[in-house]
Amino acid sequence: MIRFNRILLKLSGEALMGDMQYGIDPERLADYANEIKLAFDKGVQIAIVIGGGNIYRGLSGASQGMDRVQGDYMGMLATVINSMAIQGALEKIGIGTKLLGGLEIDPIAERMSRKRANEYMNEGKIVIISGGTGNPFFTTDTASALRAIEIEADVILKGTRVDGVYDKDPEKHTDAIKYSELSFKEAYEKKLAIMDLTSFTLCEENNMPIYVFDMNKKGELLKVVDGEDVGTIVS
Repeated sequence: MIRFNRILLKLSGEALMGDMQYGIDPERLADYANEIKLAFDKGVQIAIVIGGGNIYRGLSGASQGMDRVQGDYMGMLATVINSMAIQGALEKIGIGTKLLGGLEIDPIAERMSRKRANEYMNEGKIVIISGGTGNPFFTTDTASALRAIEIEADVILKGTRVDGVYDKDPEKHTDAIKYSELSFKEAYEKKLAIMDLTSFTLCEENNMPIYVFDMNKKGELLKVVDGEDVGTIVS
């Protein structure tokens, strides 16, 4: 029995860099596609939102004097590039996909709608949702929260490079303590940087749990959907 029937998988754009300084590492991309296939083959319905930080960040541009709105739209286009990359990697290993977007880009991405996403997932396709919310001033964390709520996902699976949520950065502190579960209130009071405040509030108000796990560890995504306690769940 699988733990989650429908998931929204949130991936960071930076993770696609692998050991590179920018761009997309083909090996990391293939690894992610294979990990997603393991969960998909279990019968899990999957939607994916991926960031664009390996290519461009709107906030970074704004900090260097670029117009924030223009920069955010450039960041949205970066997520489209990453979404196309993960789409290609999944289809290469035989998985049907549909690319939707907060921005409609003919002939690449159809406009995101709850009805379209549900229809495609019910047809047995993985739905990749690019372009953030389609609006400036919102992160892909917020987009993932919004899309998860729209499609009535069971959970947001936030794939990171650490195996859960800790009381402090485990990459800097050897005595960091890992949490197996947290309430939204506890996470907020402890000031744990799980997602930005807008997305976190959206999840809390709509009872959308967030499961943080290590996407770079082989087999971990499958363990999560199988119900093994390998990460941290916030609910």
